[in-house]
Amino acid sequence: MSQQSPLTLPVIDFAQLTASAQQRSALLDSLARAAREVGFFYLINHGINQPLIDRVQQVARAFFALPSEEKLRVKMANSPHFRGYNLAGVEITRNQPDYREQFDIGAEREALPVSPNIPAWQRMQGPNQWPQALPELQLVLTRWQQEMTEVALKLLRAFAEALQLPQDAFDGLYGAFPNEHIKLIRYPGRTDSESRQGVGAHKDSGFLTLLLQDDKPGLEVEIRPGEWTAATPLPGSFVVNIGELLELATNGYLRATVHRVVSPQTEQERLSVAFFLGAQLDAVVPVYQLPEALANLAQGPDSDPQNPLLREVGWNYLKGRLRSHPDVAQRFYADFTEHC
Repeated sequence: MSQQSPLTLPVIDFAQLTASAQQRSALLDSLARAAREVGFFYLINHGINQPLIDRVQQVARAFFALPSEEKLRVKMANSPHFRGYNLAGVEITRNQPDYREQFDIGAEREALPVSPNIPAWQRMQGPNQWPQALPELQLVLTRWQQEMTEVALKLLRAFAEALQLPQDAFDGLYGAFPNEHIKLIRYPGRTDSESRQGVGAHKDSGFLTLLLQDDKPGLEVEIRPGEWTAATPLPGSFVVNIGELLELATNGYLRATVHRVVSPQTEQERLSVAFFLGAQLDAVVPVYQLPEALANLAQGPDSDPQNPLLREVGWNYLKGRLRSHPDVAQRFYADFTEHC
């Protein structure tokens, strides 16, 4: 592992958004600077109450404590929509298994009909799988999804304002059927002789990610090539990072930063709950016209030649899912992947 930098992530106080004009202006300046220079920050005073946070963590732990056969009833390999449970080591990042047990849901919608005449990415829309042995999970996560979407949209509109764009500049990409994705994640302990890849180095593909951590470290951010800093858990906060959609939309003015998770030591575990706000699948990401002073600082999006960014949102999301979940790809997308 690279030696960690002592740099800590910026802290953004979201309460300043509704404070005085001077405090609001300072918040927007801090937000733009954090997103441009680091791409990661802590969000405090975000408006989600602690009892709900506690309940989400409790129900996540209850899910992972279910017998294996109950969890496997809702395994992701059953879902063309990439929803459900994965054992540790099933998801792949940069061709290596991620040692994290996880459960994914998205917006609850009806599946679209499958035919050769529709784009393959439309198959990602559809219903979630819910474990019958834990009915509380659906109730709690549905509420969490609603409240986190509200926070994330306020944050997205604050970014638009910080970029001197209309507050609703990104609303058209978000659209009527946005990608609202929750991932419950449990990182089991690993020995030093085993792979410590909780999740491999990657960027997130949407607008914004808001991560609820427990008190265990593990998340690391690549602030400069080969230089990593720990996103040490900060009680009461979300860790927020910029996704590739915003990097594309601002021609690289905002920064989608590479990050990873190092597995905890043996006999420990780490729990996190990630919320991803993304665009609707049929959106195409434009380059927004920033003021000249900001546009001159844009470096262009940083695209990995082995995993190039696409402006067509549905294709970009599907590309990432197929790489990460080869079992789903083989079962539900073989007709598509054999022609890729």
